[in-house]
Amino acid sequence: MATQPAGQQTVTGWVGWVWFGGIMLVTLGIFQAFQGLIALFDDGFSVTIGDELVVFNLDTWGWAHLIMGGLLVVAGVGVLGGTLWGRILGVIVAAISVLAQLTILPVYPIWALIVIALDALVIYALVVHGEEAAAV
Repeated sequence: MATQPAGQQTVTGWVGWVWFGGIMLVTLGIFQAFQGLIALFDDGFSVTIGDELVVFNLDTWGWAHLIMGGLLVVAGVGVLGGTLWGRILGVIVAAISVLAQLTILPVYPIWALIVIALDALVIYALVVHGEEAAAV
């Protein structure tokens, strides 16, 4: 009977959640970047009061989404590569994404709820099953 060396992580079928999380981080990052570009270049896209969306100028909001999108893509690539920094960055940026989507919930409720649900699934996947990805 073979024994597993001490300190080595067992890989189960649940590692698919981590791959899902990595792919969703990249996908959500692309969506966030597009959302940022649209906010920067199409002032009529967002329903706003004057030139403000909640408490931010649309240009500030656009840059924030663009940067968040880039960080989500970088985290997704790190997760798919099985790195610890990718998982940590993925959880942090997905949590920030949830907060950002809460601010646009009154303007785009369906879109915001979909992104919040996907961010929550990504956080679950990375926190609960993240270590298994490093063992593959």
